Amino acid sequence: MFSRSYTNLLDLANGNLSALDYGGSGGGGGGRPPRPRRMQRTMTTPGTLADLDEELAGSVASDVQSSLASDRIIVVANTLPVRCERRPDGRGWAFSWDEDSLLLHLRDGLPEDMEVLYVGSLCADVPPADQDDVAQALLDRFRCVPAFLPRDVSDRFYHGFCKQTLWPLFHYMLPFTSDHGGRFDRSNWEAYVLANKLFSQRVIEVLNPEDDYIWIHDYHLLALPSFLRRRFNRLRIGFFLHSPFPSSELYRSLPVRDEILKSLLNCDLIGFHTFDYARHFLSCCSRMLGLEYQSKRGYIGLDYFGRTVGIKIMPVGINMVQLKSQLQLPDLEWRVAELRKQFAGKTVLLGVDDMDIFKGINLKILAFEQMLKIHPKWQGRAVLVQIANPRAGNGKDLQGLKAEIEGSCSRINGQFGRPGYSPVELVNRALSSVQRMAYYTVAECVVVTAVRDGMNLTPYEYIVCRQGIPGLDGSGSDAPKRKSMLVVSEFIGCSPSLSGAIRVNPWNIDTTAEAMNESIALSENEKQLRHEKHYRYVSTHDVAYWSKSYIHDLERSCRDHFRRRCWGVGLGFGFRVVALDRNFKKLTVDSIVADYKKSNSRVILLDYDGTLVPQTTINRTPNETVVNIMNALCADKKNVVFIVSGRGRVSLEKWFNSCPELGIAAEHGYFMRRTRDEQWQINNQCSEFGWMQMAEPVMNLYTEATDGSYIETKESALVWHHQDADPGFGSAQAKEMLDHLESVLANEPVSVKSGQHIVEVKPQGVNKGFVAEKILSMLTENKRQADFVLCIGDDRSDEDMFEGIADIMKRSIVDPQTSLYACTVGQKPSKAKYYLDDTNDVLNMLEALADASEEVSSPEESEILSPSEEA
Repeated sequence: MFSRSYTNLLDLANGNLSALDYGGSGGGGGGRPPRPRRMQRTMTTPGTLADLDEELAGSVASDVQSSLASDRIIVVANTLPVRCERRPDGRGWAFSWDEDSLLLHLRDGLPEDMEVLYVGSLCADVPPADQDDVAQALLDRFRCVPAFLPRDVSDRFYHGFCKQTLWPLFHYMLPFTSDHGGRFDRSNWEAYVLANKLFSQRVIEVLNPEDDYIWIHDYHLLALPSFLRRRFNRLRIGFFLHSPFPSSELYRSLPVRDEILKSLLNCDLIGFHTFDYARHFLSCCSRMLGLEYQSKRGYIGLDYFGRTVGIKIMPVGINMVQLKSQLQLPDLEWRVAELRKQFAGKTVLLGVDDMDIFKGINLKILAFEQMLKIHPKWQGRAVLVQIANPRAGNGKDLQGLKAEIEGSCSRINGQFGRPGYSPVELVNRALSSVQRMAYYTVAECVVVTAVRDGMNLTPYEYIVCRQGIPGLDGSGSDAPKRKSMLVVSEFIGCSPSLSGAIRVNPWNIDTTAEAMNESIALSENEKQLRHEKHYRYVSTHDVAYWSKSYIHDLERSCRDHFRRRCWGVGLGFGFRVVALDRNFKKLTVDSIVADYKKSNSRVILLDYDGTLVPQTTINRTPNETVVNIMNALCADKKNVVFIVSGRGRVSLEKWFNSCPELGIAAEHGYFMRRTRDEQWQINNQCSEFGWMQMAEPVMNLYTEATDGSYIETKESALVWHHQDADPGFGSAQAKEMLDHLESVLANEPVSVKSGQHIVEVKPQGVNKGFVAEKILSMLTENKRQADFVLCIGDDRSDEDMFEGIADIMKRSIVDPQTSLYACTVGQKPSKAKYYLDDTNDVLNMLEALADASEEVSSPEESEILSPSEEA
């Protein structure tokens, strides 16, 4: 049976999944499949749990090092690159490689010694009784692992969620009505998740997690990364989306938007054809998950719980080797001659598209009609040949599209046609690759007017065909001028890479018509130069270049997998892996209490927001529990307890007025007092704040221009907050403001820093690290070196404190045997060595320390810090 050792993500579907079980009836894949025979797989080194590292044994991933040294890549896609059909005699199945499959061609860019294994479904409906034999034959002969989906699951997975929900949405179609795009159907989503789970089981059956790379393809398998990452924390996973990714304004309409984003973020590298698609994905992560990306040395990355998820932008290319070999086929020459004879004296414009509502076929035909009207010189001379590849299915949308296209063709041919001349030739049938290449060869220009398309390799194929045959321009010269022209929609993936093409908005019929006219009216020299430029790009950026570049970046993205500690956190699609330094540990109450009891001079430094009270709470006033814990800790004369916060002193003084012995460092330590009865001290030489009159007008300028932002005025600092502004615009404004303020305040004794949704201007030298050093130095000068130091915080300003106390240890300001606990709140990259999960953990730990405190009555310990011995 399939492994069920990992959490079933279907629980998130919030529906009854019994209908999706194998018990459903129906022919083909509908019945319960027989118990599958175990397939050959690479085994890991044998071992017992006792042999594993303790930390890894407790993890979801039991990562035992493999005995194999070579790498292998498992390519996972909805369909295998294999053709499968029943033999004519009904005995068995015949298999062959699908030579047109991109998955097959990507092998050309992989290292020669890298084994490639494919996992996917078959286009054929294989009965359950044959599935074992088919699976074994495909594995032995083609290194393919088929995933057999029950028929009802397959229908709702592919024809339901993929084609009725994801495909329209990713191509910018919203389901405003039930007839316009597919409304979200929870049962289709459940089937989608189940299908992805079945794919994951097939992958896991043949997987060696320490050595294998996983490369997942396209929108059919967006949920697969979560299943695989939950099972193996350190698995090397890449994903490439071959369709567009919509803008956040459209994507946010998807009810399961967060689940899909979080699943994709379980990958190590996510690939897109264009920067626009990547930008939309990054915008969705920012607006819906609060994640910001960084670009470093040319690489874009998202920090996701300590893991850097790489973003790869690389348009796929064509298979140059295959295309050049096809150009040598004997059938091609006579087909070209036949077409030249058919279109003698005519200028051919060519369109090659699937019969699809997103291909803009009728827009192209209407633009051609407009060109004939505006430029009558082309009447009788220009021909638009439109090849419309038939599409499976016969829905209402497809029927209406066919009728519209055929109606336009009939009207144009009736208006402009004459004996021996039809302006529009509609080829409404599937053509072989050789037939298609013959049309490419005779075409003066290829026109692509798709309103939205992932990549579209038609222009690339056309360019190579125009380059590859002697005499393609019909001149018969030994050294013919090779030329080609392209009119391409700006909404297709290949458009940015074809800088010599005439880019158009296909919805604008008039400009598209003018572009067609320009493309065929240009000088021969100009056509030749554009062709040469395009051919240089297409011939060097082929599919092998694409796959080689992707695998190189995937390897780079996974380089630190086995150098860091990983935890699996969360349930369902909320699951993610937290990757942190191996020295980063959770602070256990028992260990800190033991050191606490042994110590005699303790310093406890606590941040406030996000540490003692949650960041998400509206009422930031400390509750009774917090106040009681502070008083209990301060009652122990061995303790020096400080609240070290960025908040103003007025708020902190008011909130902790009932804690007479509690020290407070306000505004990151600019103001400081050791007890309630002492006066506030200023820990900075800067007493002039003329810079505020310079900084405030700049901040006001950005506040007025950024809806949702505001300025917080402190006694020693100015803080601009933009957490309630539009995420993208707020971040951009913050960067701009940072540069602006640094320029304006260049000669002032202040520092300008950005933080979590803030830009802050404060006096130089004011930070929490300085506070920690001052408190510990005062103890040392009083000959009471601290032998226990605990500091807890949750944000960037607290990192100064963590860094400061680590440096203090090296400078002998504290006892050499000091128990040092620098602790951050939340599992995230930090300079602290310990973490606690949340504010509840912090309070529970502090409460345990308060309970462990002993009453000290000896007079020499009544005051650790005497006011008369102030440093």
